[in-house]
Amino acid sequence: MVQPEQQTTAVHVVERVTDQEPTPTQIRDGELFQEVGLNHEEYQQITKHLGRLPNWTELGIYSVMWSEHCSYKNSKPLLKRFPVEGPQVLQGPGEGAGAIDIGDGQAVVFKIESHNHPTAVEPFQGAATGVGGIIRDVFSMGARPVALLNSLRFGPLSNSRVRYLFEHAVAGIAHYGNVIGIPTVGGEVDFDDSYEGNPLVNAMCVGVLSHDELQKGVAKGVGNPVIYVGASTGRDGIHGATFASEELGEDAEEKRPSVQAGDPFMEKLLLEACIELVKKGILIGIQDMGAAGLTCSSAEMASKGETGMELDLDQVPQRETGMTPYEILLSESQERMLLVVEDGREAEVQEVLDKWELPSAVVGRVTNDNRYRIRHQGRWVADIPVQTLVDDAPVVYRTGKEPEAYRQNAGIRVDQPSVDIHPGEALNQVLASSNVASKRWVYEQYDHMVRTSTAVRPGSDAAVVVLDGLDKALAMCTDGNGRYVYLDPQEGGAAAVAEAARNVVCSGARPLGITDCLNFGSPEKPEVFWQLEGAVDGMSEACRQLETPVVGGNVSLYNESKGTIHPTPVVGMVGLVESRQHITTQAFKEEGDLIYLLGETFAELGGSELQLILDGKVSGRPPKIDLQREKKLHQVILTAIQKGWVRSAHDCSSGGLAVTLAESSFDHELGARVEIETALDATTYLFSETQSRAVLSIPQEYADAFQRLMEEEAVPCAKIGEVSGSCLTVEVNGQQVIDAPVKELKSIWEGAIPCAMNASSTN
Repeated sequence: MVQPEQQTTAVHVVERVTDQEPTPTQIRDGELFQEVGLNHEEYQQITKHLGRLPNWTELGIYSVMWSEHCSYKNSKPLLKRFPVEGPQVLQGPGEGAGAIDIGDGQAVVFKIESHNHPTAVEPFQGAATGVGGIIRDVFSMGARPVALLNSLRFGPLSNSRVRYLFEHAVAGIAHYGNVIGIPTVGGEVDFDDSYEGNPLVNAMCVGVLSHDELQKGVAKGVGNPVIYVGASTGRDGIHGATFASEELGEDAEEKRPSVQAGDPFMEKLLLEACIELVKKGILIGIQDMGAAGLTCSSAEMASKGETGMELDLDQVPQRETGMTPYEILLSESQERMLLVVEDGREAEVQEVLDKWELPSAVVGRVTNDNRYRIRHQGRWVADIPVQTLVDDAPVVYRTGKEPEAYRQNAGIRVDQPSVDIHPGEALNQVLASSNVASKRWVYEQYDHMVRTSTAVRPGSDAAVVVLDGLDKALAMCTDGNGRYVYLDPQEGGAAAVAEAARNVVCSGARPLGITDCLNFGSPEKPEVFWQLEGAVDGMSEACRQLETPVVGGNVSLYNESKGTIHPTPVVGMVGLVESRQHITTQAFKEEGDLIYLLGETFAELGGSELQLILDGKVSGRPPKIDLQREKKLHQVILTAIQKGWVRSAHDCSSGGLAVTLAESSFDHELGARVEIETALDATTYLFSETQSRAVLSIPQEYADAFQRLMEEEAVPCAKIGEVSGSCLTVEVNGQQVIDAPVKELKSIWEGAIPCAMNASSTN
């Protein structure tokens, strides 16, 4: 390999590697750049950067690096609106994952990403490799992963294809997490017609590290070796980044080769080896070979280090013969990492990798000329100014257009149900809805107790994981509501952040920050870009008000397949439980405890679960969110929990107060007697999804002190009942509207999804 110090001028780059590849002139004349997702303007920009026509390998490199998935060219102007700083932030956006200080020299590292398109064509491997990729993002930061979560969206379970996708995606998630030994502790699942052709599969990973172990994906030190570690490279996943940056059409099945295959056994070895290298202080830089594989990881590391890089593809471990540079560079084979270490310490690295029986190879060197050069079989096949791949990627400034549906919905008021329905029957129907029903069918497939650190299991407002050697714990959840965002992007975006924060607060934690996954349609459609812009603005304002900075995330666009898709920003929230004794769950626990509803209830059924059930669609406007009121609610709940006054806490969200009461009853099959006075229609009051509300159960001896706190802080608070018996009984304005054994309600709630999954496969 040529010594990097000597490479200061341009080298001769071959026009093509094989006779099957088009020449640079053929690429230009036949406009073949369009086949890899580049437009005319981008192609012209590439020729200016190079000062010549690109060959096929160089064109492939630019195509993936300039894809939306890698460059965020359509969303970057909007992402700059997010608040990303705060006293607790150790690492914000720009690295594999974000990191937040949790005290005692420790930090929590977390990230969420999508694997939507791959799951649509190969659900098991698509979902499994989504989990594998997000785990690598976290341990590439030097953190040991302690928990996995997910956020899933599918079409209606009455569709046999949807059931197939759902079943195999869940199986893929379970397989990867269970085998690697990281508990899957929480998540959410929603079903809607708009996701029928293109499911959404978002995976989140949370890890923990000491401050001095924090790593970055950077290549520094001229002459330092670049080491490839992990599985060998095959032809799977080629152009996966480009695949994720275009709409799925009728040829979706033909895209199957773009889906990678995962090996969680290999990933376990890779995780342990990388953590050991971090502990030994050997690494200068480390990055996952995720989207765009070796190309993205190496180019980004060089760009962040303000250096250059030279790679020799003959040294790259390959499991298939005759692979071209184009294929090697763009492959997204899984379970691979790229390391940069100090020259002369290769033997120390090799000792660790041999211990874990991991394949590895020195595949390049850091250079000082800001060039990205690739050799193959003794010839130069690429020579690119590295900054043009990353910092100089094109940015598209788009203008949104308000959709006609938004204007139409503005004139629709949804103060009461569209049909006359008794509250008791409404509760049965809502509990039987696949959106509200128990997700036990999903999470019972996950090993959520491996490592024995899970304090609150799936099914409560947020999962809670305790930290070894500390009294502290981490609460975490994922939240989003595509129906709300469809009806009003700004309100819906803010509500996603607020609900996630409310969930961790109800678990006894102070919200720290978020990671987000923005799942939208094509930004090239002005109406879709308008939705994206509105949602980002709503989320940004909520993050500022609630002091939860955005430390990382993912943008997943082009998710339409058949028609449109609900705009679905998903928020992954992490909070800190200061003491394990503050850990709180949603379940009623003691007879005689008093039940309080915090917050006011308004006639807000737009986008609600009840509206969807009764009308088959959503209309009007979603519930409004008052962020100052939301923040005050969080503060008083957390204060009451930390004082030891709260036995249970459950936020009011999908399904409204009636569902909140029912779900609080299920774990211990403890009923409640509830009496409500309201000027609203009973069904409206019980199923409205007004924001900034929570139901708490308080032991009677703390009731007076609790009520005084609420009065002092001016938080609306009503004592609405008492934990009692084995039935849920609700009176509204003196009239009994719900009276049902908890066991019966629980049976409806738990049986809905298994029943749907056991349905006949014929449509």
